[in-house]
Amino acid sequence: MTQNSGTPGIDSSVPPSGTGCAECLEHDGWWFHLRRCAQCGHIGCCDSSPAQHASAHAEQTGHPIVRSFEPGEDWFWHYGESQYYNGPELAPPQSRPEDQPVPGPAGNVPADWQQHLN
Repeated sequence: MTQNSGTPGIDSSVPPSGTGCAECLEHDGWWFHLRRCAQCGHIGCCDSSPAQHASAHAEQTGHPIVRSFEPGEDWFWHYGESQYYNGPELAPPQSRPEDQPVPGPAGNVPADWQQHLN
């Protein structure tokens, strides 16, 4: 895979895999916030979410950098270095749809969702 940003672990040409956590959607789960793999575009749920799919993806694939997939946020996180990271503009869209609820997806979030956060 070509990394056209010049930064190892980031391919700015790859679009996101969807608008929600791929694994949560597949298994009728739910998420708190979303993270986008900066290398392959995989959308996973954050470490506060019950399933923590974004960090599991990083561990399984060796893709160390994610970008927030929340509206108005443009920060990157490097799992291997456990620190924020500077990165380029990624292929659109830059975030989940603004009308998508948090937590989400609608209909899957339990009434006591705050009790399930990590």
